[in-house]
Amino acid sequence: MQVLTDTTLEELKQKAVQLRRDVVDMIYEAGSGHPGGSLSVMDILVLLYYRVMRIDAANCRYHDRDRLVLSKGHACPALYAILADKGFFPVAELKRLRKIDSILQGHPDMRKIPGVEMSTGSLGQGLSAANGMALAARLDNSTRRVFVVLGDGEIQEGQIWEAAMTAAHFRLDNLTAFLDFNGLQIDGWVRDVKSQEPLVEKWKSFGWHTLEVDGHDYRSLMEGVNRAFSYKGAPTMIIARTVKGKGVSFMENQVDWHGKSPSKDEYEKALRELRDGEGGENFHGTDGHQGSLR
Repeated sequence: MQVLTDTTLEELKQKAVQLRRDVVDMIYEAGSGHPGGSLSVMDILVLLYYRVMRIDAANCRYHDRDRLVLSKGHACPALYAILADKGFFPVAELKRLRKIDSILQGHPDMRKIPGVEMSTGSLGQGLSAANGMALAARLDNSTRRVFVVLGDGEIQEGQIWEAAMTAAHFRLDNLTAFLDFNGLQIDGWVRDVKSQEPLVEKWKSFGWHTLEVDGHDYRSLMEGVNRAFSYKGAPTMIIARTVKGKGVSFMENQVDWHGKSPSKDEYEKALRELRDGEGGENFHGTDGHQGSLR
């Protein structure tokens, strides 16, 4: 079981600030991209890559490494920023997001990008791929773990629920899923497009060990991971309540920022806010939810 010290907590917060700035920077340079979901998912990915997962940039294909599938592939700027920071490829490559001949396109490509375990972006398919990885680890008698990050709009896809039944059927307790539940999808509020509530009860009814956390609180996220690792006989779903566009005031909870690049003035304002802010410690959800683990 891991416990985050005050020092580690501060380090994670500052790392997230740096990486959120990288996300805004690369999307501005590209002139296109998905800032809202990249900013909302950042704290989940920071915890996994800097405190939880067994990975090695110097040997990125070693057999018993942990695996992460970013099923919501359009949020890849967050993943790219982390992989560059961890040394999987040069940081300078971030400036080439979505450019001709760049390895960093609008969705992750496992054939071209070191550290990317699955080509994603066709929403609804990442959980199925993660199931296969978890089953393979079992057949290998490996202790490696598999993580998958889903979007809230994405789980309206039927294939997600087929994959959910499969994971429960095979009792894949080496699989941990995170749901980046920021409440917004490309067409508006998730609750208006196709409500998924009662969400916790739904995942439980499909046979998953299900938790709900504040997706911007590292201690809450870490407790969720600890409970997932200690639970045997079923996969774990960690529903992380987040804020779309987290850390940039004019992007937060705004559907318009699902997929567009900031203007020069917006870019500069976003960087100032991220420089002067705290990097997402306090959670103020869209429905009054305070993110307590349950």
